[in-house]
Amino acid sequence: MEENAVHPVLEAIRNRRSVRHFTSDPVPAADLEAILDAGRWAPSGMNNQPWRFWVVTDAAVKNDLAQWTQYGSVIRSAPVAIAVFLDPEACYHPIKDAQAVGACLQNMLLAAYALGYGAVWLGEILKNEDGVRKTLGIQPSWPLQAVVALGRPAKRDQTSSRRPLAALMPGSGF
Repeated sequence: MEENAVHPVLEAIRNRRSVRHFTSDPVPAADLEAILDAGRWAPSGMNNQPWRFWVVTDAAVKNDLAQWTQYGSVIRSAPVAIAVFLDPEACYHPIKDAQAVGACLQNMLLAAYALGYGAVWLGEILKNEDGVRKTLGIQPSWPLQAVVALGRPAKRDQTSSRRPLAALMPGSGF
């Protein structure tokens, strides 16, 4: 790689931002499938792939889903909402499997960015997971892990900063 070149994966990691404002443009099925497929390829312990996706594009269902979070306007405005659940029958360790779902979610966010979409990982909705499962008709044994709102960004002016790497490595000696 050229000395000043940035690898596309590193560029996506550094430049992807949480997008909470969307255009009304629909997400074509092929793009949605590519984003979900990126999630599917996340690492998981014993390759158990414990994530399960519930895709919502219907405005009435998104409106019902939106009632379960203070960020309901984000869900209502996004062309797509993806509820991500953990399938306990596919699990072998609750912490490891939840970490795998986190990797799945990150893959989906990076894929969305790479395809020109914006997305946000909504976690606050977890406090109302029973309501989410009821709205979507999901069995009670599947814990909700997140809802991802997805669409074309209405704006791309989000900024972010990070702590210095050294501050995250106390006593490391690196």
